Amino acid sequence: MQENEPHANHGAEESENPIVLSTQSSLELDAASDKIIRTHTVWAICAGAMPLPLFDIAAVTAVQMDALKQLAKLHGVDYSGATGKNFVTALTGSTFARLGASLIKVIPGVGSAIGGVSMMAMSGASTYAVCQVAVNHFKTKGDFLDVDLEPAKSAYKEALEKGKKFAKSFEGKEKQANSTYDLLKELEHLKSEGLLTEEEFEKKREEVLGRL
Repeated sequence: MQENEPHANHGAEESENPIVLSTQSSLELDAASDKIIRTHTVWAICAGAMPLPLFDIAAVTAVQMDALKQLAKLHGVDYSGATGKNFVTALTGSTFARLGASLIKVIPGVGSAIGGVSMMAMSGASTYAVCQVAVNHFKTKGDFLDVDLEPAKSAYKEALEKGKKFAKSFEGKEKQANSTYDLLKELEHLKSEGLLTEEEFEKKREEVLGRL
């Protein structure tokens, strides 16, 4: 293996080190962000598989809020439930599209199957897109209060298409996704009761979602 030749200008070498460290830090931040996004995208897909109409929307919303909270903490951005909801609403508009997919489930016979697939795809794609827009915004401008809506909505639509492709890989796994969500709810209950630490909960959640 060829060794690097020593630099004649040691001062220049020292001045480059912060740049290298900054790059490494940026890569680590991106990796951590990607992990949060993927985990919550799969979690939202599972929530969308719930057979009960309207409850699935509430569950997906909770997943998205948790994703934004974690991403904000990671990037050092202030977060509150109100600002998180405003951010999601500004990007996604009304909930009528998701509401339609959810209410299809009440149709006797095929309703649950069709609505489940549609809601799973929309839930996962939307969560992925919201998270991607949030991360890109945090990198360039900062917090939830200075969002330029038009570019943000455009970025959301573009990310939504990528999210749909990812969510499509879960087609045919409706029952598995629903049972996975039930198991995640049980893990959340154990955490709330103090029987699981936050670290233990995160580890178990990753294990459960990784089975899909």
